Amino acid sequence: MMDWTDRHCRVFHRLMTRRARLYTEMLTTGAVIHGDRARLLGFDSSEHPVALQLGGSDPRDLATAATIGADFGYDEINLNVGCPSDRVKDGRFGACLMAEPALVADGVAAMKRAVRIPVTVKCRIGIDDQDPEVALDTLARSVIEAGADALIVHARKAWLNGLSPKENRDIPPLDYDRVYRLKAALPAVPVIINGGIASLAEAKQHLAHVDGVMLGRAAYQEPWRLLAVDCELFGEAAPHATMKDVFAAMMPYIERELAQGARLHAIARHFVGAFHGVPGARAFRRHLAENGVRPGAGANVLRDAIALVDDHALASMAA
Repeated sequence: MMDWTDRHCRVFHRLMTRRARLYTEMLTTGAVIHGDRARLLGFDSSEHPVALQLGGSDPRDLATAATIGADFGYDEINLNVGCPSDRVKDGRFGACLMAEPALVADGVAAMKRAVRIPVTVKCRIGIDDQDPEVALDTLARSVIEAGADALIVHARKAWLNGLSPKENRDIPPLDYDRVYRLKAALPAVPVIINGGIASLAEAKQHLAHVDGVMLGRAAYQEPWRLLAVDCELFGEAAPHATMKDVFAAMMPYIERELAQGARLHAIARHFVGAFHGVPGARAFRRHLAENGVRPGAGANVLRDAIALVDDHALASMAA
């Protein structure tokens, strides 16, 4: 979720679920080691539990970046071996590492020696002409032997030659059964499934076969779905009953960030799908798009946008 799940997004999502684990956008080891750490790694304490997702292949750099992340207070370090973008391939990290399971295992082992928090791996079922039966088992067993605490599997191949990153999110067919077979072969290993899961109803079906479900685009594009996570999956009440309540709770954070120099658009861009399907949602989006980008735009812009949404419909958003 590069350029999507930044700290503003994660604070917003946390207000809808106490229990779901949040993940950062993928950060390269080079950026973590040499970049502006406060800007890249800083997060609000409300975000816990939150995992830092790393991209990289050099074991020494991965260990250093993992140590930095642990020192910042992250609850998990996740190594991305699934992103198919050209930038990732050229940098020798992401999905291309499915072809180098021994190197990935070396990276996991180095991180496990460096930190005490869980180290997990997110991967695809294979890349290009690999046989998913062989490729996924080989990678999974390699990283588990190296100490990985869990596997997150996007149930699609990544075609690094022939498909764009966007096409790789949709065109390769989903093979959930392949992930189920991995879990059956590794009963003691936590296996989380990812890819094309659009609702909590679908998530519940997968949980009959695996240990967890990761929502990506569904959670970002229609964040209101997260209001039902704690109730439906954990038997607990949501932190807030409606999206209107979520935004009321978000306002102090927004005002604090604006006072520290943030621009409203940098925060509000994550709200586009907040009222998907509700009368007034289009007016809400239009108001934010037209006014949120203006210099000096304040929290009142968001308040005015929310006022355009049908109040009676808000109560049904958590259903």
